[in-house]
Amino acid sequence: MPKLSRRTALFALALALGIGAGFAHENGNGHAAPPGAAGKKRSALAVSAAISPAGALWLIGLDASGQLYTQTSDDLGHHWQAPRTLDIGGDTVSAEGENRPKIAFGADGNVVIAYTRPLSRPYTGEIRMLRSVDGGERFSAPATVHRDRQLITHRFESIAFDRRGVLHTVWIDKRDQAAAGKAGYRGAAIYRNESRDGGASFGPDIKLADHSCECCRIALAPAPGGGMAAFWRHVFAPEIRDHAFAVLGTEAAAPVRATEDDWTLAACPHHGPAIAVAERGGYHAVWFGERAGQAAVRYGRLGNDGRPAGAPLDIPDAYAEHADIAARDGMLVIAWRSFDGMQTRLRAWVSNDDGAHFRLRDLASSAEENDYPRLLSTPAGIRVLWRTTSATHVLDPAS
Repeated sequence: MPKLSRRTALFALALALGIGAGFAHENGNGHAAPPGAAGKKRSALAVSAAISPAGALWLIGLDASGQLYTQTSDDLGHHWQAPRTLDIGGDTVSAEGENRPKIAFGADGNVVIAYTRPLSRPYTGEIRMLRSVDGGERFSAPATVHRDRQLITHRFESIAFDRRGVLHTVWIDKRDQAAAGKAGYRGAAIYRNESRDGGASFGPDIKLADHSCECCRIALAPAPGGGMAAFWRHVFAPEIRDHAFAVLGTEAAAPVRATEDDWTLAACPHHGPAIAVAERGGYHAVWFGERAGQAAVRYGRLGNDGRPAGAPLDIPDAYAEHADIAARDGMLVIAWRSFDGMQTRLRAWVSNDDGAHFRLRDLASSAEENDYPRLLSTPAGIRVLWRTTSATHVLDPAS
């Protein structure tokens, strides 16, 4: 067997110990409870979050019974409303690692919730969506988003409304691999569609790119000229796991290469990127990769067309993983978790000048199971949401 680096060995240890995007107990009021408080029933830690137009924080995830639920806070996590179970008609839901339910808010009371429903064969699934037209008070029954109904991969969806109110759904799809035969096709493909009525109906399935990585999340950010920018791990020939970029729904939709680590790997690292609009133009991006034998989370600038703009920087933490990025009013924050073999630290790189300079901050630590950190742009500024077994933390990275 190949020799494992210390970083890889620690990551494997974290998985073995369950110190990852695993599960937590939760009591009847929706507040996290100590381990053992609910017997063997555990709620999935892998949640998503979003800020409503009114400024409320919404969580979406699975409870201890495997039911899809939402939970809201009007004061950025200081107090939480009781969780509300959603009727999904008996669907099962993927909620772990890079694949978990998502929520997005549009205009005029439109809210959508998307999730992957696993199918009968391993690694297959279909993308389902609930829709609300009254700000989330009531949701429709779930419906499948894509037109293709083959028993294949339709998974790892990302959803977002652009400034024009168009709902974009982007996912990893293996219909082309199935047609070509696995041996003749690198990875999977990126497919997408659009809804111009808030998720009531969807346009055709559109292939964005052949040869994507199979199990990494897809990052979305508003494109400055309208539409939506997508950033994902791609498989460049022969087996280079770098990243690609495209602006959806425009003539410039042809993907371009956005990172140049040249990481040759015949497997998916389950480690997707993140992207945010830069105040001075272009995009801020963060990703994990190996360059010249050095594995690291890296930060870089991308031009408006998604191509690299300058040399990337390694995050100053040898064990950084699953980073997220957010920008607001000149502030740029990159947050990640870091496991040292004993505990996980939540850390952040904070810039007050749109990425020209950074300071390193330690925000929290835990020896419990924990989820990937997620950044939120709120009316009060950028916040870090980090879920551990005993609590849902909402932290100000600048304080």
